[in-house]
Amino acid sequence: MRAASPLPVILYPGEDGFVVAECPLIPGCTTQGENREAALANIREAIALCLESQAEEGWTLPAG
Repeated sequence: MRAASPLPVILYPGEDGFVVAECPLIPGCTTQGENREAALANIREAIALCLESQAEEGWTLPAG
């Protein structure tokens, strides 16, 4: 697991006024929040959950 290395996060406005947060190195790891801070908190949690299931699902992060 690569928890010690920072992962890139992209923030952009959603159609509903929320802020969308996406980790492009983890396919499907996308969430949103009412504001920037909430979106960042949510993506941290989403990344952690994705990384927990990494071994079970048999995928790896791209080398970086």
